[in-house]
Amino acid sequence: MGKNKDLSGSCAIVTGAAGGIGFSFCRELASRNCRLIMVDISEERLSTAASTLKTTFPEASTYLLTADLTSANVVERLESFIKDNSLDPDILINNAGIFSFAPVTEVSEGKINCFVDLHVRAVTLLSRWMAARRMEAGNGWILNISSMSCWAPMPGLSMYAATKAYIRVFTRSLHYDMKDYGVKVMAACPGGIATDLFGLPENLKRLAVKIGAIDTPERFTRNAINKLLKGRQQYINGWLNRIAIFMVGITPTTVRMMVKHHLLDKGIKR
Repeated sequence: MGKNKDLSGSCAIVTGAAGGIGFSFCRELASRNCRLIMVDISEERLSTAASTLKTTFPEASTYLLTADLTSANVVERLESFIKDNSLDPDILINNAGIFSFAPVTEVSEGKINCFVDLHVRAVTLLSRWMAARRMEAGNGWILNISSMSCWAPMPGLSMYAATKAYIRVFTRSLHYDMKDYGVKVMAACPGGIATDLFGLPENLKRLAVKIGAIDTPERFTRNAINKLLKGRQQYINGWLNRIAIFMVGITPTTVRMMVKHHLLDKGIKR
């Protein structure tokens, strides 16, 4: 399974496919001749993303599903969609996610429910669904996107870090559950990625990529797919992020409180 392994004959489901890392996954898979089921909550953005993809990969085979992954019937909708289109996906990439930087007391109940429904319930149910489908076939790949922040209990990240930690632990366990059946399951825990998720200005994104503080979506997704195909349990991009996990772990409470006082509290006062 080389760096540019051809995936002709495979079909991948990518959630959160309309932008950011999700769209980058679609580009990477299309470059390997993999058919795509692109799932996103925004029909307009999804259509635009598919059109953009076609400009680079005119022969790409794309199927678009507009769906709210926090809805109760998401698995049934996906099952019906693949049946109607005579598809048999063997790759699932649970990428869709949300982010907020605020004390949990300032996060609305609706946003909390969204965190749990999207990062916990949807990831669990979709992973379970794909795993059950691929057990009979004896192959398949499931990639769940966690985050480096799952090791970082910092102020302002309560819901994001906690639900991303669930994804990592759940995925690692599922990896062992599926090992005897030939289904490969991996958690990817990216550090900073140059997308719009965190609202970083473009000039700061370019600087951060240049100094190696964050990764490009293209490089991250290419490496993540390669690791998944090789059967890795977990992927953390970049040596700097691996060091950062250790450093955050030993960060004293005084430093964590400085983050709260100088970033979080001032943000609230504004």
